[in-house]
Amino acid sequence: MAANAGTRDRPKALLSWSSGKDSAWALHVLRQQRIEVVGLLTTVTEGYRRVAMHATRLDLLDAQARATGLPVWPVPIPSPCTNDEYEAAMARVLERATAAGVSALAFGDLFLEDIRRYREERLASTDITPLFPLWGLPTLDLARDMIRAGAARPCDVRGPAPLVPHVRRTSLRRGLPGRPARLGRSVR
Repeated sequence: MAANAGTRDRPKALLSWSSGKDSAWALHVLRQQRIEVVGLLTTVTEGYRRVAMHATRLDLLDAQARATGLPVWPVPIPSPCTNDEYEAAMARVLERATAAGVSALAFGDLFLEDIRRYREERLASTDITPLFPLWGLPTLDLARDMIRAGAARPCDVRGPAPLVPHVRRTSLRRGLPGRPARLGRSVR
């Protein structure tokens, strides 16, 4: 384990931050688990200057970081980006993280086995342990927990005709607490 990597009871971790709700909830869960999160690891596309995963503007990313009290650990990547370029950029940041005493990298992934396996394989040759605090949680339970905690809320759904009935079926009929004020009308 790297020097200053925290204690057994409180390891130092970075959180892979997409700027979305799953990342925010993963931070909440990690803090409940007494994991010392020391930064938000975020891939940022050069040129576009946005978070790669959700195209979030950097000013919003900075506001999110201020709200969490954590620094952003940017991983600059070109656009388009080859897998080799991505892995080289990540390797540079992970070397810096190890030198800073980080011993874990957490992800807000829920289900995708191939993505989890890829992350585990990439970290296997480092001193950094992957963490998956939301892994396998039923999405309905997760949504209910987020809504009850005030971290998310049902929303007014507007969109293409095929989407609206799907949202009605999957969200409202499955018993999410609360109900949006209006649902968008299907366009024919």
